[in-house]
Amino acid sequence: MATKLFLFDFDGVLVDSLDLYHRAVAWCLEKIGTPIIKTQEEYIALFEDNFYETMAKKGVDLDAFSAALTEYAKSIDYYRDVKPFSAVLPVLTELCTDNILAIVSSNSSQTIRKILARSQYNGCFQDILGSEFHLSKKIKIDHAVATYRISRDNTYYVGDTSGDIKEGKASGVWTIAVTWGWHSREMLAAAKPDFLIDDPEELKNIPG
Repeated sequence: MATKLFLFDFDGVLVDSLDLYHRAVAWCLEKIGTPIIKTQEEYIALFEDNFYETMAKKGVDLDAFSAALTEYAKSIDYYRDVKPFSAVLPVLTELCTDNILAIVSSNSSQTIRKILARSQYNGCFQDILGSEFHLSKKIKIDHAVATYRISRDNTYYVGDTSGDIKEGKASGVWTIAVTWGWHSREMLAAAKPDFLIDDPEELKNIPG
């Protein structure tokens, strides 16, 4: 059986962080003078396409936003409030024995590493491609495919938002939408993922 490359989004796929990041992003946007979101629904809508591209189109200064987020992160121990999805861990433990696993996220790799260090996920992933590598998930997916020399036919991007699915499709890899994250099943289905799953166990039985 050929080795598969599984690329995972982080927030909403591996960890439950929606409430935390809604508060963080709303605070940062307020601080820099572009309060474009108030409700959680407005926050989630930023992920219907690429998060950073959507914010830029809405007039957000991304450099100022990044600086504000760094300031926010220093103000509280917000990593403590991020909880891994317990049902995902045993699946990853099994997948990583014969496959390559990496993270492709709009979060920063530093933040992700800090959260991983506090969870049993640590050691599952060969690489973390966060926001400082590039803001485009498509480019990060392309980089991972080239780095690990795995064909796109054996590469899977696992995401929880319609934006994730769109970027995976743009990269020409298989897309797996998970329903335990940020976007509803209906929103994910509208993005037409190759696979739409409700249980982490289904990851072990993806054809290919």
